[in-house]
Amino acid sequence: MSDFIKHLFETPERLLYGNTIADWIAAGIICVAVWSVLWFVRSLVASRYQRYLTGEHTVPVRLLAYLVGNTRQILFLGVVLYAADESLTLPPKVERNLANAILILILLQVGLWAGSALRFYLELKEQDRGADRSFAGSLDIISFLGRILIWSLIILVALDNLGINITALLAGLGVGGVAVALALQNVLGDLFASLSIALDKPFVVGDSLTIDTFTGKVEHIGIKTTRLRSETGEQIVLSNADILKSRVRNFGRATELRTVTTLRVAYDTPSDKLLAIPKLLEQIVTEQANARFDRCHLKNFGEWALQFELSYFRENPDQYPLLDLQQAVNFRIIEEFRRLGIEFAYPTQRVVAAAGAAESAAESAAATAP
Repeated sequence: MSDFIKHLFETPERLLYGNTIADWIAAGIICVAVWSVLWFVRSLVASRYQRYLTGEHTVPVRLLAYLVGNTRQILFLGVVLYAADESLTLPPKVERNLANAILILILLQVGLWAGSALRFYLELKEQDRGADRSFAGSLDIISFLGRILIWSLIILVALDNLGINITALLAGLGVGGVAVALALQNVLGDLFASLSIALDKPFVVGDSLTIDTFTGKVEHIGIKTTRLRSETGEQIVLSNADILKSRVRNFGRATELRTVTTLRVAYDTPSDKLLAIPKLLEQIVTEQANARFDRCHLKNFGEWALQFELSYFRENPDQYPLLDLQQAVNFRIIEEFRRLGIEFAYPTQRVVAAAGAAESAAESAAATAP
C-alpha cells in the first residue's frame, strides 16, 4: 500500500493534469488562505467604511472606502483562481479557459465598481444640491443610462480579450440595431424623451402641471413614463414622448398667480358708494400678506346688475396657496359691503304692464260676463 502511494506521488503524469496530490493540496491551502485574507480585509473595511464617508475626509478617500465596502466575492473567486493557476502546471487549453474565467470575473467586479462609483458621485451631487428638485428628477435617468454605458464597455472589452472580432460584431449589431430600433421605436422614443426631460428640465418632481386635459403634481420622472398625482387623489401615468408633444402648463415655475373676480352690485346702489368700491377693493387686497393688487373697474352693465371686475396676484404661490388668499379677500369684501350697506345683486326680472292694456282686458272680461 505504501509503495502504491509513493508511486502516485512520484508519477505526476498519472495524476490530474500532471500535478501530484501534494501540488493539489498546496494549491487548495493557498486558495483557502487567499480567500480568508480577502474576506477578512473586506469585512474589516465594510465594518468601518461608513466612518470614512463623512465630510471630514477627502472625496478620493471616501470613494475608495465606498468601493472596498461594496466589493463582491466574485473578485475573491477570480484572485483565488489566479493563485491556483500560478501554483499548478496545467495544459495550455485549461490555462486559456481558466484565464478567460478569471478575466470575466475581474471585469464583472470592475463593472460593479464603476456602477458604485457612479452612484457615489450622484449621491454626492445630491447632497451638495440639497433640495434641488430638478437634479433629483434626473438621478434615475442618469443612473440608468450610465449603467448601460458601463456594461456595454465591459462586454466589449471582455469579448475583445476572448478573441472575438468586435469590429465585425459592431458592424453586425449596427445592421441589426436598425431593425430593433424600428420594432421598439415607441420604447426608444420614450427613452430619448426621458433623456430630453433630464437635460432640458421643462419640469421637475413636485411641479404642478396641466398637460392637455390632465392636471396634477409630478411624483416621479421615469425612463418611460412620468407620473402625476391629481387633486382628486388618483395617479396619472403619461408617456414621456406624449408629454413632449403636448402643451405643458407648469404652475410650479410661476412666481405669482393671478385671479379675477366679478362682483355684481344692484343698480339702485347710490353713486357715491359705487365710486368708492374700486378703492375699497384695492385696500382689502393690499392689506393681505403676499398679495399684489392689479386693478378694479366697473366693467359691464349686466341685465340685472352692475359688474365690477377685480384682478390681483398671489406672490410665492408654492408657499402660500391661492385659494387661501381668495377666501380671505372674499370674506373681507362681504364684511365691508355689509358695513357700508352695499347689496350684492341677484337675478331678478321686472314685469311692467301698460295701463291701456289693463283697461282693455278689464272691459273684455266685463263684456263676456253673464
